[in-house]
Amino acid sequence: MSLECDIGVIGLAVMGQNLILNMNDKGFSVAVYNRSASRTEQFLSSGARGRSDIVASYSIEEFCSLLSSPRKIMLMVKAGEAVDDFIQQLLPHLSAGDIIIDGGNSFYVDTIRRTEYLAGKEILFIGSGISGGEEGARHGPSIMPGGNSHAWDQVKKIFSSICARTPQGELCCDWVGPDGAGHYVKMIHNGIEYGDMQLISEAYSLLKNVVGLNHQQMGEVFRNWNSTELKSYLIEITADIMNYKDIDNSPLLTKILDVATQKGTGKWTGINSFELGVPVTLISEAVYARAVSELKEERSVASGQFSNPGFKYSEEKDELVEHIREALLASKIISYAQGFMLLRAASEHYSWNLDYGKIALLWREGCIIRSVFLDKIKQAFVNSPDLKNLILDPYFKTIIESTQASWRKVVSVAVQAGISVPAFSTALSFFDGYRTPNSAANLIQAQRDYFGAHTYKRNDRPGDQFFHTNWSGRGGEATSGSGLV
Repeated sequence: MSLECDIGVIGLAVMGQNLILNMNDKGFSVAVYNRSASRTEQFLSSGARGRSDIVASYSIEEFCSLLSSPRKIMLMVKAGEAVDDFIQQLLPHLSAGDIIIDGGNSFYVDTIRRTEYLAGKEILFIGSGISGGEEGARHGPSIMPGGNSHAWDQVKKIFSSICARTPQGELCCDWVGPDGAGHYVKMIHNGIEYGDMQLISEAYSLLKNVVGLNHQQMGEVFRNWNSTELKSYLIEITADIMNYKDIDNSPLLTKILDVATQKGTGKWTGINSFELGVPVTLISEAVYARAVSELKEERSVASGQFSNPGFKYSEEKDELVEHIREALLASKIISYAQGFMLLRAASEHYSWNLDYGKIALLWREGCIIRSVFLDKIKQAFVNSPDLKNLILDPYFKTIIESTQASWRKVVSVAVQAGISVPAFSTALSFFDGYRTPNSAANLIQAQRDYFGAHTYKRNDRPGDQFFHTNWSGRGGEATSGSGLV
């Protein structure tokens, strides 16, 4: 047994253990460390049993001594303070050129800070998004590394060996960009995941409460949808969930409390969209929908205070099922379109030079939002690298045009039935706003100028000129800008 391990992993929770086993399956020797020695012993006697190339250590010093140079250390610990704590524990035992990899769901701003801090100590830092859950970690996740580019050649062989692959053999792992780019791309992935899950839950609500399908029938619907343009991991598992029975043979789903929690990446996406001024409305609504779900007691009280509309859908129900499928498809396009809008804004803001087609490729297998949809997104950016919005690509434009009637029908039916569909609704509203050449925002700007002298531009004058009107005759000529205009 060699004590020159190829890589070390700190953190033996489910993701850490499965990544270690994945690495070892691909021929890499792995040193492991966990704060709790009992967790280490448990891993050695279970998943790692009989694997001589998985080497346990019981101190940071011992752990670092087991690694070949340059040391490659992967942190699979909770985002936040734990990452910084381990970095500080590791530093006294590292040498110039050693590599620390943060494989958790860290906030990209923290990754920017850590990359710069460690560069000053001649340590290379990688912040890598990893998606696919425990199954992906074990058999092939989507990996989104970013950070200090000098580290990529040192870890590329390991990452490329353990990542997911498309049916054509393409790797779902590639270098994303500098400092926080990798964790940022993972954040957007998770934001889109929030949107997808909310859209599917709204489709489920409509199928159940308006169409009147039982869980077995809904399972069949989702299974059928998974053979269309909606084919994806989340649609696939939704069909499985619909058909899963509890011990009394009733659908288990009916016994799960309708409260959806969250870990924060969707919220980070929404906050960043405000900071960069990008209207990522669907992801934000998905986050808010989870917040509404947590108001369970208040919702229960309110349900007894207000009457239902009493709406009954009287048309052919099979047609409504197809309308819902098309509305889901159109809304899903908007979700991805908004996500890539935010990626573009961040790339420009942070000078990351992101490759959007390559990012779509990284998500095609191994991750939670994997779907056939992503092939078309990749091709859209191959055909037009400067594409401003996915809905302007010919393929997606054709789908939006063909599904508009169904989309509007479904939102209308939901409103009449009193069914909450915030993601469907905001997706349609964004689309209508995006395609409107002359909006009502001129009134908002007039109001801002009226009460705050914020000035406005005119559509009949040059675009670099600003104007202010004394609307009431009592306001004067001063503006909130720099002097008079």
